[in-house]
Amino acid sequence: MTSTSAQAIRSTETYSDTVRRLSLAQKTAARGAPPYSVYVNRRVGRYLAAGAYRLGLTPNNVTAISAGFTFCAIGLLAIGEPSWWLGIVVWLLLATGYAFDSADGQVARLRGGGSPSGEWLDHVVDSIKISTLHLAVLITMFTHFPLTNSAWLLVPIGFTAVAAVSFFAMILNDLLKAKHAEAAPLSTAPRTVVRSLLGLPTDYGVLCLAFVLLGAPLAFLGLYSLLFVANTVYLALALAKWFRDMSSLGRVRVARS
Repeated sequence: MTSTSAQAIRSTETYSDTVRRLSLAQKTAARGAPPYSVYVNRRVGRYLAAGAYRLGLTPNNVTAISAGFTFCAIGLLAIGEPSWWLGIVVWLLLATGYAFDSADGQVARLRGGGSPSGEWLDHVVDSIKISTLHLAVLITMFTHFPLTNSAWLLVPIGFTAVAAVSFFAMILNDLLKAKHAEAAPLSTAPRTVVRSLLGLPTDYGVLCLAFVLLGAPLAFLGLYSLLFVANTVYLALALAKWFRDMSSLGRVRVARS
């Protein structure tokens, strides 16, 4: 879709029309996609994307807005003194940044498709966010939390590693499956509510919501630690499955050569 044709469509359709058109072009969620990301964040992102599109914003503009909200939250988390109001502000900023993160790809679909540079920018921003968020937790725990044992500081350090490995592995999965598309089996298993709920502890939206408890540091630390354990277990299981998937790609490729 050219910029001229996109502008022509914007001038003739209403906001509701744009939302409706976007909902029809929605990507199918992954089988194990957690519920907040699918049922809340994607929907909010759809409304934001429709508004951004009608304002003439590009996907990169939307990515920049997402980064602005997210990194403001991370900065406040690192330098602010834990309190209930700070927790609510951090949650709202992170959740808004997450919604705009969903919106940038949807704006790209409305405009007829994304670009390699836009996809690169989106992934780079995500990679910075994933690591620095947990490092900000480390800073605020070291500076303000009444820790009786410094070993608790290993939790955000471990969470940083788990989050970074999870993100890299998922991106690598997509790249390798695209590279060996002819060998990649089509998934026939449906996405179920139960499967989605099992992934709830790994949902970024749930992590964002956890920061509301910053006013009660020990309660936050307890929930944050549980999320860390759940994400670690999930990653261990996922890595085993993903390795089997990659092994299957290799066997199919050898059989066809």
